[in-house]
Amino acid sequence: MASGGIPRGVAQTGPAILSYGFRPFFLAAGLWAIAAMALWIAALTYGLAIGGSLGAVHWHAHEMVFGYTSAVLAGFMLTAIPNWTGRLPVSGPPLLVLVLIWLAGRLVFLVPDLLGAGVSLIVEAAFLPALALIALREIVAGRNWKNLKILGAILALAGADIWFHVHLAGGGVPAAPLRLAIGAWVVLIMLVGGRIIPSFTRNWLARQGSKNLPAAFGRLDQAAILMAAIGLLAWTVWPEGPVTAVLCAAAALIHAVRLVRWRGYACLAEPIVAVLHVAYLMLVAGLALVAASAMGWLGYEAAIHLMLIGAIGGMTLAVMSRAALGHTGRPIRASRLTVLAYILVFAAAIARPLVDLAPQHHMTMLAASGILWVLAFSAFTWVYAPVLLSPRVRASN
Repeated sequence: MASGGIPRGVAQTGPAILSYGFRPFFLAAGLWAIAAMALWIAALTYGLAIGGSLGAVHWHAHEMVFGYTSAVLAGFMLTAIPNWTGRLPVSGPPLLVLVLIWLAGRLVFLVPDLLGAGVSLIVEAAFLPALALIALREIVAGRNWKNLKILGAILALAGADIWFHVHLAGGGVPAAPLRLAIGAWVVLIMLVGGRIIPSFTRNWLARQGSKNLPAAFGRLDQAAILMAAIGLLAWTVWPEGPVTAVLCAAAALIHAVRLVRWRGYACLAEPIVAVLHVAYLMLVAGLALVAASAMGWLGYEAAIHLMLIGAIGGMTLAVMSRAALGHTGRPIRASRLTVLAYILVFAAAIARPLVDLAPQHHMTMLAASGILWVLAFSAFTWVYAPVLLSPRVRASN
């Protein structure tokens, strides 16, 4: 255990689910992705009251942007930080406390009137700042300064979550906080994806004997991330207008070039690698749709949902499935059901923007997209719940 603060170390006793951060949080993310979308479909179809006086629409938006994603982020960060810093991970009872904080946020926001808006806000908004404090402590203690920029994305998400609640408390529509959170997630994918996508692709291509490998991180990558961050910040403040459109269109173009340089087209035979490239392609397409919506050529929600479902949903699903296998000692290969989960989540991403193109089928397309999402995460949970709940596989001698 580290001296002071949160106890650390891989738990040697107790259930396997609490031995490492990715286990409970990836399982919670999969289950909540199913439950939250099912509740939303029930609200649309049968008028189920969710979110209390705050409204079902705001509840759905919040739980997709902050609820599901924060569980994935926690699982990733609590697993990656020990690798970055060489320090021991949070596990056992302290990890359980973090999971309960996240779960409490889900429950109070589902019925916020039960405790009152003020108390519900405090409980729900506590998780991301807690995660940021743990990340800050570990990065500073491990002197891992290069990863402080990832901490910035977590703080942006925490700030956006609080801003969301403040907007609701004031009777406003929390569109800007949602855009800030989506932008923070997109930048986070650009930062983390810029490491893992070319790395995993390079490893796979090298094993195939290829000499033509993904481009190394360089100035183009730095310019691409900076351009997108500026464009998304402009989108947060001015969702409409030519300035935002030009910035986001330019960001889409430079990220398309970045993606091509990673040579994803050469690894289509390996789904667990190829899915990362497809998710990043959704990010590129999302930026292009943001530019189109800023010019009034396309509905605002089409751009948001392609980002949320295709880029964020697709990338988090890809990362969770790969990390769950790798960190439990299993072969990193996508099963048929895992590949089906990938296909379904991207189908959901494509179906949702079609609502704007076929308004006469509005409810049908909404339901179709939601059902595809539920099926995708049902497949993921079916495959990976046993993996996450079971002890690490020991290598045979």
